[in-house]
Amino acid sequence: MPQTVMIVDDALFIRTVLRNMLEDCGYHTIAEAGSGLEAQRYLHTVTPDLIFLDIILPDANGIEILDDIRCSLPATNVIICSSISQEQTIQKALQHGAAAYLQKPFTQETVAAVLKQLEAH
Repeated sequence: MPQTVMIVDDALFIRTVLRNMLEDCGYHTIAEAGSGLEAQRYLHTVTPDLIFLDIILPDANGIEILDDIRCSLPATNVIICSSISQEQTIQKALQHGAAAYLQKPFTQETVAAVLKQLEAH
């Protein structure tokens, strides 16, 4: 059975591109959210194996959502997917429990590499 994924990003284009890349890698997207509030609503009804989470959302901070996910769904891996390249932000995300940090813009190869890294653990 393919792993299930939730994508949280305010940009529809990013969600669409990432969904297609994940499907090419054998993953099944079960939910997409364009805001923190929408993501939190979905997380009451679905339990994805993996969440791709943007840091900058129109109504929330992705790190705070990450903290909530770590408490409510500790077995779910979260990959932060952001254009922020500051080392301090990357380290903060990893310290708060992100399984990986995917830098935007990303390619099919970088997404596949992150997924392979997660599958190895």
